[in-house]
Amino acid sequence: MKTKAVIRLRFTSEKHLDIISGALEPEVKKAATMRSRASLERDGTFLVLKVQARDTVALRAALNAYLRWINSMTNVLEVLETL
Repeated sequence: MKTKAVIRLRFTSEKHLDIISGALEPEVKKAATMRSRASLERDGTFLVLKVQARDTVALRAALNAYLRWINSMTNVLEVLETL
């Protein structure tokens, strides 16, 4: 793997962090492509997303996918809390 990125996302709710990290686990365990790999770690109230890829195109695609999933789940959780 030639390229890598590390993203730290802070969550204000431990519950949201649990839900989102649990939902992403299957995606991390079995990558959709051989061009990139991802791992998740928890550091207090932070979710640490580490992505490694063969090239910058694959890195960008993987980062976009994970960040969109996280954003979508966060939006859903916020809507559910208002109900």
